[in-house]
Amino acid sequence: MKKPIETTFKELFQKEPLTVYSPGRINLIGEHTDYNEGFVMPAAIDKKMIVAIAANRTRQAKVYSVDFEEEFAFNLDSFGPKKGHWATYIIGVTAQLQQAGYAVQGFDMVFGGDIPVGAGLSSSAAFEAAVGFALNTLFGFHIPNRSLIHYAQKAEHVFAGVQCGIMDQFASVMGKKGHVIRLDCRSMDFQYFPLNLPNHSILLIDTCVKHSLADSAYNKRRQECQEGVQAAKKNNPDIKSLRDMDLALLDTIQSDISPTVFNRCKYIIEENNRVVAASALLDQNNLKGFGEKMYASHEGLSKLYEVSCPELDFLVDFTKEQDYVLGSRMMGGGFGGCTINIVEKAKLKALKESIQPAFESRFGVTPKFYEVSLEDGTGLL
Repeated sequence: MKKPIETTFKELFQKEPLTVYSPGRINLIGEHTDYNEGFVMPAAIDKKMIVAIAANRTRQAKVYSVDFEEEFAFNLDSFGPKKGHWATYIIGVTAQLQQAGYAVQGFDMVFGGDIPVGAGLSSSAAFEAAVGFALNTLFGFHIPNRSLIHYAQKAEHVFAGVQCGIMDQFASVMGKKGHVIRLDCRSMDFQYFPLNLPNHSILLIDTCVKHSLADSAYNKRRQECQEGVQAAKKNNPDIKSLRDMDLALLDTIQSDISPTVFNRCKYIIEENNRVVAASALLDQNNLKGFGEKMYASHEGLSKLYEVSCPELDFLVDFTKEQDYVLGSRMMGGGFGGCTINIVEKAKLKALKESIQPAFESRFGVTPKFYEVSLEDGTGLL
């Protein structure tokens, strides 16, 4: 991708660009724990957004999208969100840097990427991180990575209108080749753990469906988690989030909350425990044990948190019959999107050839497959 993007830039702007990349991300385990101040385990992958940029000595930002074959320009002294348009992400990051006191000058930009849109690989977070890193490098702002991550997240909140957690931008910027990140979403402390896969691959299977209740159900889950926290606070005022609770404490408030709220809280507490246990398993290079934690995560997401769907459950259940699949679970918010699977490399073709017709027969939809590897976070190309 680098060459066509740079070639397009030179044709449009007649100069050499600075070129940066930012990867998409996967999440191995730790789902819906981020907004409960818990643990997540994401990693940067080999699908990425690429941004070519140069200063133009004006007060204009001139941008071209290779993928959309579309131009866009805005004045750095007078601009606002452009809802539903790809330019919103560039505008949002630019605005965050300006508000933080950084003197963004006029620039020319060409961008493109190979992160599948809609597959839950955080193409928007990767794009925001790439734009922030590009502007930071081009104008020599020396902004620390942690601050860039927060500016990118705030751009998503304020300009794109998506109240995302910090995981996506963090994984894009801080990824490390061959490693996953265990991120504490309360303190922002993080640690790398090796994921050694000499004989296995990470395969994403995209259901290509998105059920309409995804957004409303997400907000409902947040509310239900808070109900559990509020019930616990009555006798335990130091409780701030489900992160502060264990299963024994949850049992003491069971009569004060609905069975549904109890199940939501139980899943989150167990999932946080699974992420910590999964970290230890990676340190021991125990992939079989790690895979078992992935299956347990999906079981909780499906039965206790109820954010799965028939398509996701079908894909996970199918892999349980294949001894060459170490682990599988839904990834992301739920109600569609991808499952993430650890599969023997020699059996990848066999899995695809068996699961595709079975899925098509059941749901009338052809799934998509993405093999991914763990790569470094945002940087210069």
